[in-house]
Amino acid sequence: MKDCQWICKLVEHGLVRPSFVPPRDIRQLRDLTRYRTETVRDRAREVNRLTMFLEDTGIKLSSVVTDITGRSARAMLDALVAGERDPQVLASLALGSLQGKTPLLTRALTGDFNGHHAFMVASMLRAIDEADDRISRLSEEIDRQLQPLRQQVDLLITIPGISLPLAQVLIAEIGVDMNRFATAGHLASWAGVCPGNKESAVKRLSGRTRHGGTWLKTALFIAGASAAHSKTTYLGAQFRRLVPHRGAKRATLAVGHSILVAAWHILHDLVPYRDLGPDYFTNRLRKERQTRRLIAQLAALGMDVTITSREQTA
Repeated sequence: MKDCQWICKLVEHGLVRPSFVPPRDIRQLRDLTRYRTETVRDRAREVNRLTMFLEDTGIKLSSVVTDITGRSARAMLDALVAGERDPQVLASLALGSLQGKTPLLTRALTGDFNGHHAFMVASMLRAIDEADDRISRLSEEIDRQLQPLRQQVDLLITIPGISLPLAQVLIAEIGVDMNRFATAGHLASWAGVCPGNKESAVKRLSGRTRHGGTWLKTALFIAGASAAHSKTTYLGAQFRRLVPHRGAKRATLAVGHSILVAAWHILHDLVPYRDLGPDYFTNRLRKERQTRRLIAQLAALGMDVTITSREQTA
């Protein structure tokens, strides 16, 4: 029997689970979030293009200003486009803390800026403004469509590393009906964030994840990178525990996997996130076992250690 015939027989008897097809409202929300993500990327490309073009003219504004599209930098660029070329006059447009960097700004704004450069910079700034307007309109429409699911969005935000846009992306990609996935492991496997399980002759060959959904994996990676910076959460402790022997990228994706598992439980039970604490990996071992492990590590470094309990010295 051919494979296609065998698959048809299985489908006829209900032995093949259907693919995950979200309802119409979630599919429409997915279109909005994906388009917003692409627009954000387009905006970032325009900002990078503007930065490189300014450096070609000798304007090193990005070396002094953190955000080249901020209020101060934008005022200086608008003045350049309008025809102002005096670096001191341009530097005087700084606002806030940048006012203390006037000498640096004066040097950074000294360059060979002509009419051609003004036309190009004006075009790039206009493209950035159009992207900002498009992002704003898309965000408003996403908020409007998510009003019936406001409870789920608020619960997802309780996860460290999950911001409002990322919570919106999660709902758009996986929906809110977690009965479509038998367990959190099924959801993680469908998303492609589970470790690989390639073995041969009881020898593990690869632990790479499969491709999965690009949009969801990217959002989870961003959330994992954000949660990894935390010093007081379980997710931050997980990252610091894995990064020495797995590397930053794999450790970040592992944190994203934990975030997705937490999201499944939150959406399934409608409960807020409960953090296990930064000392979870230490406290889950018995005190004696943890002590022996630390002593063995010091002994491997060639050190003799004598342990004295605080209770005995008191």
